Amino acid sequence: MEKRVMTDSKRRKGLTVASALLGGVLVLSACSGGGDDDPKGEGGDSTSQAKVDEAAAKKSSEAQIKITPKDGSDNASINSAAAVTVTKGTLTDVTMKTAAGTAVAGEISADKKSWKPSAQLERATAYKIAATAKDSDGRAAHENASFTTVSPANSFIGNFTPEDGSTVGVGMPVSINFDKAITNKADVQKGITVSSSSGQEVVGHWFNANRLDFRPEEYWKGNSTVTLKLNLDGVEGADGVYGVQQKTVSFKIGRNQVSIVDAQTKTMKVTQDGKTIRTIPISAGSPENKTYQGQMVISEKFKETRMNGATVGFTDDDGKGEYDIKDVPNAMRLSNSGTFIHGNYWGAKSIFGSVNTSHGCVGLSDTKGANDPNTPGGWFFSHSIVGDVVDVRNTGDKTIAPDNGLNGWNLDWAAWKAGSAV
Repeated sequence: MEKRVMTDSKRRKGLTVASALLGGVLVLSACSGGGDDDPKGEGGDSTSQAKVDEAAAKKSSEAQIKITPKDGSDNASINSAAAVTVTKGTLTDVTMKTAAGTAVAGEISADKKSWKPSAQLERATAYKIAATAKDSDGRAAHENASFTTVSPANSFIGNFTPEDGSTVGVGMPVSINFDKAITNKADVQKGITVSSSSGQEVVGHWFNANRLDFRPEEYWKGNSTVTLKLNLDGVEGADGVYGVQQKTVSFKIGRNQVSIVDAQTKTMKVTQDGKTIRTIPISAGSPENKTYQGQMVISEKFKETRMNGATVGFTDDDGKGEYDIKDVPNAMRLSNSGTFIHGNYWGAKSIFGSVNTSHGCVGLSDTKGANDPNTPGGWFFSHSIVGDVVDVRNTGDKTIAPDNGLNGWNLDWAAWKAGSAV
Protein backbone atom coordinates (compact mmCIF):
# COMPACT_ATOMS: atom_id res chain seq x y z
CA MET A 1 0.00 0.00 0.00
CA GLU A 2 2.71 2.44 0.86
CA LYS A 3 4.43 1.79 -2.42
CA ARG A 4 1.21 2.45 -4.32
CA VAL A 5 0.65 5.75 -2.51
CA MET A 6 4.07 6.87 -3.55
CA THR A 7 3.33 5.89 -7.11
CA ASP A 8 0.15 7.97 -7.14
CA SER A 9 2.03 10.93 -5.77
CA LYS A 10 4.61 10.69 -8.48
CA ARG A 11 1.86 10.34 -11.05
CA ARG A 12 0.15 13.49 -9.82
CA LYS A 13 3.47 15.30 -9.89
CA GLY A 14 4.05 14.14 -13.44
CA LEU A 15 0.62 15.32 -14.49
CA THR A 16 1.33 18.71 -12.98
CA VAL A 17 4.56 19.01 -14.97
CA ALA A 18 2.78 17.93 -18.16
CA SER A 19 0.04 20.47 -17.54
CA ALA A 20 2.59 23.21 -17.11
CA LEU A 21 4.32 22.21 -20.33
CA LEU A 22 1.02 22.11 -22.16
CA GLY A 23 0.21 25.56 -20.77
CA GLY A 24 3.50 26.79 -22.18
CA VAL A 25 2.57 25.53 -25.61
CA LEU A 26 -0.78 27.27 -25.38
CA VAL A 27 0.81 30.56 -24.39
CA LEU A 28 3.28 30.43 -27.25
CA SER A 29 0.57 29.65 -29.80
CA ALA A 30 -1.89 32.27 -28.60
CA CYS A 31 -0.21 35.09 -30.63
CA SER A 32 -0.73 33.13 -33.81
CA GLY A 33 -4.46 32.92 -33.20
CA GLY A 34 -4.58 29.22 -32.29
CA GLY A 35 -4.69 27.20 -29.04
CA ASP A 36 -7.33 25.76 -26.74
CA ASP A 37 -7.40 28.25 -23.87
CA ASP A 38 -9.47 27.22 -20.92
CA PRO A 39 -12.16 29.92 -20.73
CA LYS A 40 -12.83 29.15 -17.09
CA GLY A 41 -9.20 29.32 -16.14
CA GLU A 42 -9.33 25.78 -14.65
CA GLY A 43 -5.93 24.36 -14.07
CA GLY A 44 -4.35 27.85 -14.35
CA ASP A 45 -3.73 30.77 -12.04
CA SER A 46 -4.00 34.59 -12.03
CA THR A 47 -0.88 34.96 -14.18
CA SER A 48 -2.22 32.95 -17.15
CA GLN A 49 -2.01 34.72 -20.54
CA ALA A 50 -5.78 34.76 -20.95
CA LYS A 51 -6.23 36.62 -17.68
CA VAL A 52 -3.37 38.99 -18.46
CA ASP A 53 -4.94 39.81 -21.83
CA GLU A 54 -8.33 40.26 -20.22
CA ALA A 55 -6.94 42.61 -17.62
CA ALA A 56 -5.10 44.62 -20.29
CA ALA A 57 -8.25 44.90 -22.37
CA LYS A 58 -10.15 46.31 -19.41
CA LYS A 59 -7.51 48.99 -19.07
CA SER A 60 -7.45 49.87 -22.83
CA SER A 61 -9.08 52.94 -24.31
CA GLU A 62 -12.52 52.51 -25.85
CA ALA A 63 -11.66 55.07 -28.55
CA GLN A 64 -11.69 53.52 -32.04
CA ILE A 65 -9.51 55.37 -34.59
CA LYS A 66 -9.93 54.86 -38.32
CA ILE A 67 -7.38 56.11 -40.85
CA THR A 68 -8.13 56.19 -44.54
CA PRO A 69 -6.79 55.13 -46.92
CA LYS A 70 -5.96 51.85 -45.23
CA ASP A 71 -2.39 51.05 -44.33
CA GLY A 72 -0.34 50.02 -47.35
CA SER A 73 -2.63 51.54 -49.97
CA ASP A 74 -1.25 52.83 -53.25
CA ASN A 75 -2.91 54.90 -56.00
CA ALA A 76 -4.62 56.91 -53.25
CA SER A 77 -6.46 60.11 -54.14
CA ILE A 78 -4.62 63.40 -53.75
CA ASN A 79 -7.89 65.15 -52.85
CA SER A 80 -10.06 63.21 -50.46
CA ALA A 81 -8.29 60.01 -49.51
CA ALA A 82 -6.51 61.13 -46.36
CA ALA A 83 -8.76 61.34 -43.31
CA VAL A 84 -8.86 60.32 -39.66
CA THR A 85 -12.04 59.68 -37.69
CA VAL A 86 -12.74 58.41 -34.19
CA THR A 87 -15.70 56.81 -32.43
CA LYS A 88 -16.14 56.45 -28.65
CA GLY A 89 -13.60 59.19 -28.11
CA THR A 90 -11.99 62.39 -29.32
CA LEU A 91 -8.84 63.07 -31.31
CA THR A 92 -6.03 64.70 -29.37
CA ASP A 93 -3.22 64.67 -31.93
CA VAL A 94 -2.77 63.83 -35.61
CA THR A 95 0.45 64.19 -37.54
CA MET A 96 0.99 63.57 -41.23
CA LYS A 97 4.36 63.56 -42.94
CA THR A 98 5.85 62.53 -46.23
CA ALA A 99 8.24 59.61 -46.15
CA ALA A 100 11.01 62.21 -46.40
CA GLY A 101 9.77 63.85 -43.19
CA THR A 102 8.02 66.93 -44.55
CA ALA A 103 5.06 67.83 -42.36
CA VAL A 104 1.60 68.15 -43.90
CA ALA A 105 -0.71 70.73 -42.35
CA GLY A 106 -4.10 69.52 -41.20
CA GLU A 107 -6.97 70.38 -38.92
CA ILE A 108 -8.94 68.55 -36.25
CA SER A 109 -12.65 69.32 -36.49
CA ALA A 110 -14.41 71.41 -33.85
CA ASP A 111 -16.04 68.32 -32.32
CA LYS A 112 -12.65 66.54 -32.35
CA LYS A 113 -14.15 63.60 -34.17
CA SER A 114 -12.26 63.96 -37.46
CA TRP A 115 -9.14 65.33 -39.14
CA LYS A 116 -8.13 66.06 -42.70
CA PRO A 117 -5.21 67.74 -44.49
CA SER A 118 -5.51 71.45 -45.22
CA ALA A 119 -4.38 71.23 -48.85
CA GLN A 120 -4.24 68.89 -51.79
CA LEU A 121 -1.60 66.18 -51.58
CA GLU A 122 1.19 65.59 -54.08
CA ARG A 123 1.05 62.83 -56.63
CA ALA A 124 3.37 59.82 -56.37
CA THR A 125 4.23 60.60 -52.75
CA ALA A 126 4.41 58.30 -49.71
CA TYR A 127 2.72 59.61 -46.56
CA LYS A 128 2.57 58.50 -42.94
CA ILE A 129 -0.20 59.34 -40.47
CA ALA A 130 -0.02 58.93 -36.70
CA ALA A 131 -3.18 59.56 -34.67
CA THR A 132 -3.94 59.66 -30.95
CA ALA A 133 -7.36 59.78 -29.30
CA LYS A 134 -8.72 59.43 -25.78
CA ASP A 135 -11.95 58.00 -24.47
CA SER A 136 -14.24 59.41 -21.78
CA ASP A 137 -11.95 58.08 -19.07
CA GLY A 138 -8.91 59.77 -20.58
CA ARG A 139 -7.34 56.54 -21.79
CA ALA A 140 -5.24 56.97 -24.94
CA ALA A 141 -5.53 55.03 -28.19
CA HIS A 142 -3.05 55.16 -31.06
CA GLU A 143 -3.19 54.28 -34.75
CA ASN A 144 -0.67 54.52 -37.58
CA ALA A 145 -0.90 54.08 -41.34
CA SER A 146 1.22 54.61 -44.44
CA PHE A 147 0.02 55.02 -48.03
CA THR A 148 1.16 56.29 -51.42
CA THR A 149 -0.79 58.65 -53.67
CA VAL A 150 -1.52 57.96 -57.29
CA SER A 151 1.42 58.49 -59.64
CA PRO A 152 1.42 60.68 -62.75
CA ALA A 153 1.65 57.50 -64.80
CA ASN A 154 -1.57 56.23 -63.22
CA SER A 155 -3.54 59.48 -63.22
CA PHE A 156 -4.83 62.08 -65.65
CA ILE A 157 -5.67 65.77 -65.44
CA GLY A 158 -7.66 68.05 -67.71
CA ASN A 159 -6.18 71.43 -68.62
CA PHE A 160 -9.15 73.72 -69.19
CA THR A 161 -9.90 77.12 -70.63
CA PRO A 162 -11.13 79.76 -69.85
CA GLU A 163 -9.62 80.61 -66.47
CA ASP A 164 -11.56 80.87 -63.25
CA GLY A 165 -12.90 84.40 -62.71
CA SER A 166 -12.22 85.59 -66.24
CA THR A 167 -14.57 87.55 -68.51
CA VAL A 168 -14.77 86.22 -72.04
CA GLY A 169 -16.72 86.69 -75.25
CA VAL A 170 -19.91 84.89 -76.22
CA GLY A 171 -18.10 82.39 -78.44
CA MET A 172 -15.80 80.98 -75.77
CA PRO A 173 -16.32 77.23 -75.33
CA VAL A 174 -15.19 75.32 -72.28
CA SER A 175 -12.30 73.37 -73.76
CA ILE A 176 -10.59 70.59 -71.80
CA ASN A 177 -7.39 68.92 -72.94
CA PHE A 178 -6.47 65.76 -71.05
CA ASP A 179 -2.84 64.77 -70.56
CA LYS A 180 -3.68 61.10 -71.18
CA ALA A 181 -5.84 59.52 -73.87
CA ILE A 182 -9.32 58.84 -72.47
CA THR A 183 -10.97 55.54 -73.39
CA ASN A 184 -13.79 55.60 -70.82
CA LYS A 185 -15.25 58.78 -72.32
CA ALA A 186 -18.72 58.38 -70.86
CA ASP A 187 -17.47 58.02 -67.27
CA VAL A 188 -15.21 61.04 -67.64
CA GLN A 189 -17.89 63.18 -69.27
CA LYS A 190 -20.35 62.23 -66.50
CA GLY A 191 -17.81 63.61 -64.03
CA ILE A 192 -17.92 67.05 -65.70
CA THR A 193 -20.81 69.49 -65.67
CA VAL A 194 -21.04 72.88 -67.38
CA SER A 195 -24.03 75.09 -66.64
CA SER A 196 -25.05 78.66 -67.40
CA SER A 197 -27.06 81.16 -65.40
CA SER A 198 -28.92 81.76 -68.68
CA GLY A 199 -30.41 78.28 -68.51
CA GLN A 200 -29.02 77.32 -71.92
CA GLU A 201 -28.54 73.61 -72.57
CA VAL A 202 -24.82 72.82 -72.65
CA VAL A 203 -23.49 69.69 -74.35
CA GLY A 204 -20.03 68.15 -74.52
CA HIS A 205 -18.32 67.05 -77.74
CA TRP A 206 -15.24 64.80 -78.00
CA PHE A 207 -12.92 65.85 -80.82
CA ASN A 208 -10.51 63.03 -80.01
CA ALA A 209 -9.35 60.93 -77.06
CA ASN A 210 -7.70 63.95 -75.39
CA ARG A 211 -10.05 66.87 -76.06
CA LEU A 212 -13.58 67.53 -74.81
CA ASP A 213 -15.33 70.87 -75.48
CA PHE A 214 -18.66 72.15 -74.13
CA ARG A 215 -20.97 74.77 -75.65
CA PRO A 216 -24.65 75.65 -76.03
CA GLU A 217 -26.49 75.54 -79.36
CA GLU A 218 -26.19 79.29 -79.87
CA TYR A 219 -23.57 81.66 -78.50
CA TRP A 220 -23.63 82.21 -74.75
CA LYS A 221 -26.05 84.86 -73.56
CA GLY A 222 -24.25 88.14 -72.87
CA ASN A 223 -23.59 88.95 -69.20
CA SER A 224 -24.37 85.41 -68.05
CA THR A 225 -22.20 83.28 -65.75
CA VAL A 226 -20.90 79.83 -66.69
CA THR A 227 -19.84 77.26 -64.08
CA LEU A 228 -17.56 74.29 -64.71
CA LYS A 229 -17.45 71.48 -62.17
CA LEU A 230 -14.78 68.80 -62.41
CA ASN A 231 -15.68 65.78 -60.26
CA LEU A 232 -13.02 63.48 -61.65
CA ASP A 233 -11.35 62.30 -58.47
CA GLY A 234 -11.07 58.53 -58.73
CA VAL A 235 -12.80 58.30 -62.12
CA GLU A 236 -11.09 55.71 -64.30
CA GLY A 237 -10.35 57.44 -67.59
CA ALA A 238 -8.45 54.53 -69.11
CA ASP A 239 -7.33 51.15 -67.86
CA GLY A 240 -5.54 51.80 -64.56
CA VAL A 241 -5.51 55.59 -65.06
CA TYR A 242 -7.59 57.69 -62.66
CA GLY A 243 -8.68 61.29 -62.39
CA VAL A 244 -7.41 63.48 -59.58
CA GLN A 245 -9.30 66.75 -60.06
CA GLN A 246 -12.04 67.98 -57.76
CA LYS A 247 -12.63 71.59 -58.74
CA THR A 248 -15.30 74.20 -59.45
CA VAL A 249 -14.60 77.29 -61.54
CA SER A 250 -16.78 79.97 -63.05
CA PHE A 251 -16.36 82.72 -65.62
CA LYS A 252 -18.45 85.60 -66.87
CA ILE A 253 -19.67 86.19 -70.40
CA GLY A 254 -19.21 89.81 -71.45
CA ARG A 255 -21.17 91.81 -74.01
CA ASN A 256 -22.10 90.06 -77.24
CA GLN A 257 -19.52 91.04 -79.86
CA VAL A 258 -19.45 89.33 -83.24
CA SER A 259 -17.39 90.77 -86.10
CA ILE A 260 -18.26 89.78 -89.67
CA VAL A 261 -15.38 89.78 -92.15
CA ASP A 262 -16.39 89.84 -95.81
CA ALA A 263 -13.45 89.03 -98.08
CA GLN A 264 -15.37 90.20 -101.17
CA THR A 265 -16.20 93.67 -99.90
CA LYS A 266 -12.96 93.69 -97.89
CA THR A 267 -14.69 95.07 -94.82
CA MET A 268 -15.37 93.97 -91.27
CA LYS A 269 -18.56 94.94 -89.46
CA VAL A 270 -18.11 94.96 -85.71
CA THR A 271 -21.42 94.29 -83.98
CA GLN A 272 -22.36 94.44 -80.32
CA ASP A 273 -25.69 93.00 -79.22
CA GLY A 274 -26.65 92.82 -82.90
CA LYS A 275 -25.90 96.45 -83.72
CA THR A 276 -23.03 97.53 -85.97
CA ILE A 277 -20.74 99.83 -84.00
CA ARG A 278 -18.00 100.20 -86.64
CA THR A 279 -17.10 99.10 -90.16
CA ILE A 280 -13.38 98.59 -90.74
CA PRO A 281 -11.55 98.10 -94.08
CA ILE A 282 -9.51 94.89 -94.13
CA SER A 283 -7.17 92.90 -96.34
CA ALA A 284 -7.74 89.12 -96.24
CA GLY A 285 -5.80 86.25 -97.81
CA SER A 286 -4.67 86.59 -101.40
CA PRO A 287 -6.16 84.36 -104.12
CA GLU A 288 -3.13 82.09 -103.71
CA ASN A 289 -3.40 81.97 -99.90
CA LYS A 290 -7.07 82.27 -99.10
CA THR A 291 -8.31 82.80 -95.55
CA TYR A 292 -10.35 80.01 -93.99
CA GLN A 293 -14.06 80.69 -93.79
CA GLY A 294 -16.21 80.16 -90.73
CA GLN A 295 -16.89 81.26 -87.19
CA MET A 296 -13.59 81.74 -85.41
CA VAL A 297 -13.06 82.55 -81.76
CA ILE A 298 -10.28 84.80 -80.50
CA SER A 299 -8.16 82.51 -78.31
CA GLU A 300 -5.15 84.73 -77.55
CA LYS A 301 -4.23 88.41 -77.70
CA PHE A 302 -0.72 89.80 -78.22
CA LYS A 303 0.08 93.50 -78.20
CA GLU A 304 3.05 92.61 -80.38
CA THR A 305 4.28 89.26 -81.64
CA ARG A 306 6.60 87.67 -84.19
CA MET A 307 5.18 86.04 -87.32
CA ASN A 308 7.54 83.80 -89.24
CA GLY A 309 6.21 82.17 -92.40
CA ALA A 310 8.45 79.15 -91.89
CA THR A 311 6.42 78.10 -88.84
CA VAL A 312 3.28 77.67 -90.96
CA GLY A 313 4.82 76.31 -94.15
CA PHE A 314 5.49 79.52 -96.12
CA THR A 315 9.16 79.19 -97.06
CA ASP A 316 11.47 80.40 -99.84
CA ASP A 317 13.80 78.12 -101.76
CA ASP A 318 16.44 78.59 -99.08
CA GLY A 319 14.09 77.19 -96.47
CA LYS A 320 13.63 80.51 -94.71
CA GLY A 321 10.24 82.04 -94.17
CA GLU A 322 8.65 84.06 -96.96
CA TYR A 323 8.14 86.65 -94.25
CA ASP A 324 9.55 87.14 -90.76
CA ILE A 325 8.06 90.14 -88.98
CA LYS A 326 9.21 90.39 -85.38
CA ASP A 327 6.83 93.12 -84.19
CA VAL A 328 3.38 92.47 -85.64
CA PRO A 329 1.06 94.84 -83.73
CA ASN A 330 -2.28 94.08 -82.08
CA ALA A 331 -2.43 90.40 -83.05
CA MET A 332 -5.26 88.06 -82.04
CA ARG A 333 -5.17 84.33 -82.72
CA LEU A 334 -8.10 82.72 -84.58
CA SER A 335 -6.71 79.21 -85.16
CA ASN A 336 -3.99 76.85 -83.98
CA SER A 337 -2.62 76.68 -87.51
CA GLY A 338 -1.60 80.33 -87.64
CA THR A 339 -4.67 82.34 -88.62
CA PHE A 340 -4.67 85.77 -86.93
CA ILE A 341 -6.50 89.03 -87.20
CA HIS A 342 -3.82 91.66 -86.68
CA GLY A 343 -2.52 95.11 -87.34
CA ASN A 344 -0.38 95.71 -90.43
CA TYR A 345 2.06 98.66 -90.66
CA TRP A 346 4.18 97.44 -93.58
CA GLY A 347 1.45 97.34 -96.22
CA ALA A 348 0.38 100.40 -98.16
CA LYS A 349 -2.64 102.10 -96.62
CA SER A 350 -4.40 101.79 -99.96
CA ILE A 351 -4.69 97.99 -99.83
CA PHE A 352 -7.11 97.95 -96.89
CA GLY A 353 -10.62 97.79 -98.23
CA SER A 354 -9.43 97.29 -101.82
CA VAL A 355 -7.27 94.19 -102.26
CA ASN A 356 -6.57 90.91 -100.45
CA THR A 357 -2.82 90.45 -100.08
CA SER A 358 -2.08 88.37 -96.96
CA HIS A 359 -0.88 84.79 -96.50
CA GLY A 360 -4.24 83.91 -94.92
CA CYS A 361 -4.59 86.30 -92.00
CA VAL A 362 -7.00 89.22 -91.75
CA GLY A 363 -5.05 92.47 -91.73
CA LEU A 364 -6.07 95.89 -90.38
CA SER A 365 -4.22 99.14 -90.98
CA ASP A 366 -1.90 99.95 -88.09
CA THR A 367 1.34 101.64 -87.09
CA LYS A 368 4.68 100.21 -85.95
CA GLY A 369 4.95 99.91 -82.18
CA ALA A 370 1.25 99.19 -81.50
CA ASN A 371 0.92 102.45 -79.59
CA ASP A 372 -1.79 104.23 -81.55
CA PRO A 373 -5.26 103.26 -80.27
CA ASN A 374 -6.90 105.26 -83.05
CA THR A 375 -5.72 103.04 -85.92
CA PRO A 376 -8.17 100.33 -87.05
CA GLY A 377 -5.83 97.69 -85.66
CA GLY A 378 -5.41 99.45 -82.32
CA TRP A 379 -9.10 100.21 -81.98
CA PHE A 380 -10.21 96.65 -82.71
CA PHE A 381 -7.63 95.20 -80.32
CA SER A 382 -8.78 97.42 -77.46
CA HIS A 383 -12.45 96.63 -78.15
CA SER A 384 -11.96 92.84 -78.29
CA ILE A 385 -11.65 90.17 -75.62
CA VAL A 386 -10.73 86.50 -75.73
CA GLY A 387 -13.86 84.58 -76.71
CA ASP A 388 -15.19 87.17 -79.16
CA VAL A 389 -16.28 85.78 -82.52
CA VAL A 390 -14.82 86.74 -85.90
CA ASP A 391 -17.09 85.33 -88.62
CA VAL A 392 -15.14 85.17 -91.90
CA ARG A 393 -17.11 84.89 -95.14
CA ASN A 394 -16.72 84.84 -98.93
CA THR A 395 -13.04 83.94 -99.08
CA GLY A 396 -13.47 81.07 -101.52
CA ASP A 397 -11.64 78.72 -99.17
CA LYS A 398 -12.93 75.80 -97.09
CA THR A 399 -14.54 76.19 -93.67
CA ILE A 400 -12.04 75.96 -90.86
CA ALA A 401 -11.93 72.61 -89.02
CA PRO A 402 -13.93 72.86 -85.78
CA ASP A 403 -11.00 71.58 -83.71
CA ASN A 404 -8.52 74.03 -85.25
CA GLY A 405 -8.62 76.48 -82.39
CA LEU A 406 -11.79 77.06 -80.37
CA ASN A 407 -13.98 76.84 -83.43
CA GLY A 408 -16.57 74.17 -82.67
CA TRP A 409 -19.33 76.56 -83.74
CA ASN A 410 -18.72 75.36 -87.28
CA LEU A 411 -20.50 72.11 -86.44
CA ASP A 412 -24.28 72.23 -86.50
CA TRP A 413 -26.10 71.28 -83.30
CA ALA A 414 -26.94 67.73 -84.40
CA ALA A 415 -23.32 67.02 -85.32
CA TRP A 416 -22.14 68.59 -82.08
CA LYS A 417 -24.46 66.45 -79.95
CA ALA A 418 -23.43 63.35 -81.87
CA GLY A 419 -19.94 63.81 -80.41
CA SER A 420 -21.21 63.47 -76.84
CA ALA A 421 -20.45 60.23 -74.97
CA VAL A 422 -23.49 60.51 -72.67
